[in-house]
Amino acid sequence: MKTVLLIGLTNFGMRMGREMAALGHQIMAVDSDETRVNEILPFVVNAQIGDSTREEFLSSLGVNNYDVCVVAIDHDFQGSLETTSLLKELGAHYVVSLAERDVQEKFLLGNGADEVINPEKQMAKWAAIRYTSDHILDYIKLDEEHAIFEVEVPREWVGRSVGQIDIRKRYGINLMAVKEEGKMDLNITPDTLLTSKKTMFVLGDQKRLRKCFHV
Repeated sequence: MKTVLLIGLTNFGMRMGREMAALGHQIMAVDSDETRVNEILPFVVNAQIGDSTREEFLSSLGVNNYDVCVVAIDHDFQGSLETTSLLKELGAHYVVSLAERDVQEKFLLGNGADEVINPEKQMAKWAAIRYTSDHILDYIKLDEEHAIFEVEVPREWVGRSVGQIDIRKRYGINLMAVKEEGKMDLNITPDTLLTSKKTMFVLGDQKRLRKCFHV
C-alpha cells in the first residue's frame, strides 16, 4: 500500500484515483473544482479544494509525507508545470506528471517530474501493434528496447513442447506464461505443451519479438 497525493480530477485523474483506491492505496485528492472533489471523496482518504500553483496551499498538504505525487492536471499546462516544480521544491519524493504532447513531456522532466505519463502517445503505440497484427493480443512496453507480448501460438509451434521448440535458445526470447480459457499458467517447463487454444506471454527485445512473430 502506498500513500498518494493526486492533484487534478478531470477525466484521467478521476479514473486514476478510483483505480488506485481499488488497489488499496491511501489517496489525498486535490482539485480547484468543488464538484469534482465531492465526486472523488467516497473513494479516497481525504480530498481538498485548492489551487495547487500556490506554494502555501501545497506546503500545507505535507507533500514530503507521500510516497508519490501525481499531477494529473490536463488542459492547463502552465498549472501542471508550476505544480510539478513546486512539489519538487517542497521535497516531494517522487513526482509523476501528465503530458498531452511530447514537448510538454520534455518541459515537465526538466522542471521536477521524475516520470511523465503521456496516455495518447502510449496508447497510440499499443494500438499500432495490437490492431495491425492478427496474432498479437496485448502489448506492454517495458523500456525503449524490451516489451511483453501476448501472442497466439504460431501454427508451426502447435502440438510441440517448449523444450522441442527451444524458444529461448533459438529466438532469444523468454516464455513467461501461457493462458487458456482465461486461466494463467506460470509454471512453464520444457514439457509444457503448446496448443492452438493457448496464448503465450513472451518477454524480450522488441526487435526479436517482432521478427519472431512477424509484427
